[in-house]
Amino acid sequence: MGIDIKADGTALLRLLQLTSPALPVGAFAYSQGLEYAVHARWVHDEVTAQEWICSLMREAVARLDVPLLARLYHAWENDDEEALHYWSAYLHASREARELQEEDMHLGSALARLLRDLALPRALPWVTHPHTAYPVLFALAAVEWRIALPEAAHGYLWAWCEAQVAAAIKLVPLGQTAGQRILSRVVIEIPAAVEEALVLSDDEIAYVAPRLAIGSALHENQYSRLFRS
Repeated sequence: MGIDIKADGTALLRLLQLTSPALPVGAFAYSQGLEYAVHARWVHDEVTAQEWICSLMREAVARLDVPLLARLYHAWENDDEEALHYWSAYLHASREARELQEEDMHLGSALARLLRDLALPRALPWVTHPHTAYPVLFALAAVEWRIALPEAAHGYLWAWCEAQVAAAIKLVPLGQTAGQRILSRVVIEIPAAVEEALVLSDDEIAYVAPRLAIGSALHENQYSRLFRS
């Protein structure tokens, strides 16, 4: 039997909890290829950092993670185990570098343990699931905490961009004000990205981001690094 998602006065606060940098899943340890991009001088100042973050958000995360988040959300909502396993495997296969797959699994397992400890028992099997992934457990939390899908999608993209800005501040480096200028641009771009992502058909879920794939693969053997991806 599915869960009826209704408006809940605590939903906004739960979304803030789920997207907070204080969420103990270890997201701070990853840069999503940004560290190599800085090393290679693809990203070297505020302008190029904004281009990197906003373009990846629009062309990669919003075209893969968000439409899959929607499908995982509906699978949790309808207790559809077959769809959960299908889309989690699809997501795993779509990560283009080993460290991106490992990042997704580490964050997903950490979020599964946290949700288990916060009395969400459906998270338990995903602590050790072979295709556990952060969006899978993010979708579960959104359903269980009555966060509507569009708001969850906005929060997912915001959290990704905020983590990228935090990494850029350390790596480029950038000042805090420069980071806030990038986030102000993100605020403008996320709503349109979510609107487009949530109407993509199954056949339209795809993206091309060669620098992300190349940067992540080369980062695996980078001589000196701060981040795990």
